[in-house]
Amino acid sequence: MHPFTTNDMKQLTKSPERILAGVCGGIADFFGISPTWVRAGYAVLTCCSIAFPGILFYLLFTCIMPKSNMK
Repeated sequence: MHPFTTNDMKQLTKSPERILAGVCGGIADFFGISPTWVRAGYAVLTCCSIAFPGILFYLLFTCIMPKSNMK
């Protein structure tokens, strides 16, 4: 049997505890950090990049990230 199964691997999913779409919360869950830090970092980077790329990436991740199975 292979030592790495799909159950052992982390998957990047939207967080059920969300503010908008759960993208920042899902990224925080994946890396094991506080969602507040991810949201703050996202806000700073979005403001520093004239907002458009940050909004575009958020919409892209909203479309491609699957929903979490947890409730």
